[in-house]
Amino acid sequence: MDFFSILTLIGGLSLFLFGMNYMGDSLKKLAGSQLEMILSKLTSSRFNGFLLGLGVTAVIQSSSATMVMLVGFVNAGIMKLVQTTSVLMGANVGTTVTGWLLSTSGISGTSVIAKLFAPSSFTPVLATVGLVMNLFSKSDRKKNIGSILIGFAILMFGMETMSDATSGLQNNPHFMDLLTDLSNPVLGILVGTVFTAIIQSSSASVGILQALCLTNAIPISSALPVILGMNIGAAVPPIISAINGNAKAKQVAASCVYIKVISVAVVASGFYALHALIGFSFMSENGTVFSLAFIHTAFNLISTIILMPFCRGIEKLSEMTFKNKPHASNLFKSLDTRFLDYPGFAARKVRDLTADVAKIAEDSVDMALTLLSDYKEDIKGKIDDQETMIDLYEDRLNAYLVALSGQPMNPAESTEVTTLSHIINNVERISDNACNIAETTKEMVDRNIVFSENALKEMQVISRALKEMVSLSVMVISENDSIAALKIEALNKVITELSYEMKSNHITRQHNRECNAEFGFIFSSLLINIGRIADHCFSIAVYLLQRENRTFAPHEYKSQMLNDNTIRLQDFYNTYRTTYTI
Repeated sequence: MDFFSILTLIGGLSLFLFGMNYMGDSLKKLAGSQLEMILSKLTSSRFNGFLLGLGVTAVIQSSSATMVMLVGFVNAGIMKLVQTTSVLMGANVGTTVTGWLLSTSGISGTSVIAKLFAPSSFTPVLATVGLVMNLFSKSDRKKNIGSILIGFAILMFGMETMSDATSGLQNNPHFMDLLTDLSNPVLGILVGTVFTAIIQSSSASVGILQALCLTNAIPISSALPVILGMNIGAAVPPIISAINGNAKAKQVAASCVYIKVISVAVVASGFYALHALIGFSFMSENGTVFSLAFIHTAFNLISTIILMPFCRGIEKLSEMTFKNKPHASNLFKSLDTRFLDYPGFAARKVRDLTADVAKIAEDSVDMALTLLSDYKEDIKGKIDDQETMIDLYEDRLNAYLVALSGQPMNPAESTEVTTLSHIINNVERISDNACNIAETTKEMVDRNIVFSENALKEMQVISRALKEMVSLSVMVISENDSIAALKIEALNKVITELSYEMKSNHITRQHNRECNAEFGFIFSSLLINIGRIADHCFSIAVYLLQRENRTFAPHEYKSQMLNDNTIRLQDFYNTYRTTYTI
């Protein structure tokens, strides 16, 4: 090979790796968050886990990505180690699909069918169709399909370029000497391990080896140990991913390593022992893209069949390697940075955690309203503590959403991130106002101010309405319940009317000297904070409904909702107006 051939080889390798990554990213976008959600909800069946790992990896074209996902799920507490082992084995088999796709580059012949299936014929067609779909389609789904076709075309073109660049190697004595050295199983496995560890993809490394096989210069005796080593090298990405994870995440990475190393050790030992006794004639034959794809698949299938009964043993070995030391609970462990590459799934995790925060805020509101009739200092202290916790949640959630917003997202995912940011801010303000109510109640106790009988009854009515409104807000966040959102709108009208009536009644009581002016400031402060909590609940409902109807900006949609007189909304209003009356 001369200098220009080396440049061509490097260019082909770059195109090959770019095409593989581009195609994989497009596949993940097309699937959205569903693959990750399914993966995180595995059953206890080992066989189902194997099939799931195989399917997911075949779709996203990367066993490394699947393994990294598993590390993130376990680190976040979504999955347990026992659920991952069979998935890892399925991923090892799923990654061999790429080799079979690349094997089409080995199709040759003079017949029309052979020419049609040759990459030089279908690659330009795929690239053209993909480009047209990507440039002119308005559908995100069609754009992603177009990107997949473009990625695959680039991948195949890169492979052909590498093959052309290395075509002269079959006559190079130095290269042939190197291949003879690689027929040594230990050296071949070591080379395959190091090479794959560098490019961090067994699919890519096997594809590169397939491209070299097109020179008809690589015997199977040299290719086989390299393929075995490539399987070990594929464990590097999950190892890197687990470095900053907890002990459970490190156990998953250890399982990856043990599965890879034990598989290679067992299969290689058995195969080469039989080869020494029998002498497999095919070992001296030159490898082809088909034979390498077959070897890669056969190895992973055989090793899976051998190791599947010993899943629990591998898990115990991993647990012994990294012991799970007791540590303080991490409230934010589900906000794993590994999920940022999967915006749909990451947004779901933020929504789940936001629902948890909303439940804490709901508890604070309930306790604050209870203080109006039965003040206890320890309850107020708990409300203050929960406010501090919610502030921390708000900071961490918003920081995570900022990081997430920097990732490529489709319009629906982008809208979800924006909506969540507004919801989180409103939940935090609900907690703030609960603290204000508790502080006002404390002021009443310190100044020996008490409700009149009628004022207390009215406050209890509006408190019950507010509690239901906050509870519905939690339902809106956790379940995306649009009916609950309409109920919030109806309750918001009722609470606004109740507040107006209570202020009017209070003025009457002051004229009748049932309440003094000092209590008037306290009463007004309580109603203001109750009204603000209701407004924040209403805003949460608005953002849910506005997200479903992108015609309106949030403030415009809020105005539209206030003027909405649909039959369903009117029914909700009538029910609540009858339930909460003074």
